[in-house]
Amino acid sequence: MPRTAQVRYLFQGVALLYSAVSVAGVAEAETLREALVKAYNTNPTLTGQRATLRATDENVPIARASGLPSINASGTYTENVLVASNSFVSPARQAQGSANVSVPIYTGGLVRNSVAAAKTRVESGRATLRGTESDLFTSVVGAYMDVIRDEAIVGLNTQNVRVLDVNLQASRDRFQVGDLTRTDVAQSEARLALARAQLQSAQATLISSRESYIRLVGTPAGTLDTPPTLPHLPSTPQVAVSVALENNPFLIAAAQESDATRYDIGVAKANRLPRLSATGGGSYYNYLGSSNFGSGVEPSGTAAQGGLSLTVPIFQGGRPAAQVRQAEALRGRAIENVTATERSVVSQARSAYAVWRSSEQVIQSSETAVNANKLSLEGVRAENSVGTRTILDILNAEQELLNSQVTLVTARRDAYVAGFALLAAMGQAEARDLGLDGGVLYDPVANYDRVHHKIWDFGSDGDPSPIATSTAQSPAQNATVQAQDDPLLDTPVDRNPALTTGKDAPSRQ
Repeated sequence: MPRTAQVRYLFQGVALLYSAVSVAGVAEAETLREALVKAYNTNPTLTGQRATLRATDENVPIARASGLPSINASGTYTENVLVASNSFVSPARQAQGSANVSVPIYTGGLVRNSVAAAKTRVESGRATLRGTESDLFTSVVGAYMDVIRDEAIVGLNTQNVRVLDVNLQASRDRFQVGDLTRTDVAQSEARLALARAQLQSAQATLISSRESYIRLVGTPAGTLDTPPTLPHLPSTPQVAVSVALENNPFLIAAAQESDATRYDIGVAKANRLPRLSATGGGSYYNYLGSSNFGSGVEPSGTAAQGGLSLTVPIFQGGRPAAQVRQAEALRGRAIENVTATERSVVSQARSAYAVWRSSEQVIQSSETAVNANKLSLEGVRAENSVGTRTILDILNAEQELLNSQVTLVTARRDAYVAGFALLAAMGQAEARDLGLDGGVLYDPVANYDRVHHKIWDFGSDGDPSPIATSTAQSPAQNATVQAQDDPLLDTPVDRNPALTTGKDAPSRQ
C-alpha cells in the first residue's frame, strides 16, 4: 500500500465512528481532523509561507527576463528661446523620438544559471512549505492533546479538593465529639490546602493550553473528542531514520538550496565573460516648421540602424573574483547546512521514537498503578474501619491514586504527540498524507504554472487581503471543566461513625 494511502487511515479509519456517535445522540464534539482543517485554512504561519513561496515563484520570470529582448522608446521636445545671432542652422523648436531594441545573444551563462537557480529554489520553497505544514500540524496535535490532558488533570484535582473539603468538615465534627485529635484535623487541613494549590496550578495550565489552541487553530477548543489511533508507526528507530532521511521536507529543502548555490557560482563567473547582443533602432525628428535652412534641408526626417554590440570586460577592480569567492563560500555554507539538517532530522526521529515507546510503556505501568492504587485505597479504608490504619494513611493512598491518574493522562498525551512528531519527522504528516477534507487543498504548483512564462510588463495580482483569521475577538479562556465522577474518590476519607463522645473521649484527656 502506498505511504500516502497508509497514513491517510490516521483519520479516515475513525470517520464512521464519529458519525455513529453523533447518530447515537451524544453531544457533538470537535475532532482532531476538524481542528487540523481549521489550522490548514486559517493559520497565519501557513498562509504566510504560501505567500513566501508565491514570491519565490516570481524569481523564475525575473531571471528569464534577462535573456529576452528589451525595447525602449524615448522622445524629446526642445524650445530654443534664445538663438545666437551667428547661428543659421538652429531651429526655434524641435521634436525627436527614437526606439531601440536589444536582443541578448550570449551572456556567459548568466541567464541560464540564474533561471536554473531560481527553479531549484522554487523546489526548495515547496519542500519548506511541506515542512511548515507538518510542523503546524504537530503543534496543533500537541495543543489538542494538551487541552485534553489538562482538562482531565483539572477534573481530577477538582474532585480531590471536593472530597478533601468534605473530609475536613467531617474531621472537625469528629474532633468536636472527641473521636479525633487536633493532629488529624491539621493533617486534613494541610492536604486540602495542598490540593487547592495543585488545582490552581492545573487550572492556570489549562487556560494556557486553551489559549495556545486558539492561537494555532483560530477558535476556542470547546469539547474535544478522543483522537484516532496513529497508524503504521515504525517498528525500530532505524526504520524511522531511514524513512526520514528520504522524505523529511526540511532535509529536501536544504538539499535543493545547496543545489541552487552551484548555479549561483555560474552566475558570478558570468560577470567576467564577454556579452554579445543584437541591437537595432530608429529615430524621427521634426523642426515643427521653425527651420530657416533654405533649400536642401528637410524640416523632418527618419533614421534607422542595426548591428551587434560586444562587451568584453577587461578590468573591474576585482569585483568578479570577489563575487565568485563569495558564491563559493555560500555554497560551502549550504552544504554544511544540509549536514546540520540531516543531524537534526536523525535526532528528531530517534528522540520522537524513544519518547513514543517510553510513553507507551509508561501508559501500561500507569494503568497498572491506577488499578493497584484503587485496590490499595479500598484496603486502607477497610483497615481504618478496624483501627489498623490512620486518616493519614487514607490521605496518602488517595494522593498516590491521584498522582498515578495524572501520570496516566500525561503519558497518553506524550505518547500521541511523540507518535505524531515521529510521523512528521518521517515526512508523513502533511495535509495530503492525513486526507483532510476541508475543501480543496492548496496547490503550490498552480501559481508557478500561472506566472513562470509571463512576459507582459503590466500586470499584478492586486493588493492582498488577509486570509488568516484574527483571534482578537475570541473570549478569554477559563478553567471550567466537566466534573469528574469516580465513585471511589467521590467519598469522604473517614466514613466511620463516632465511637465515643463528650469529655471522656481519649482525645480530650
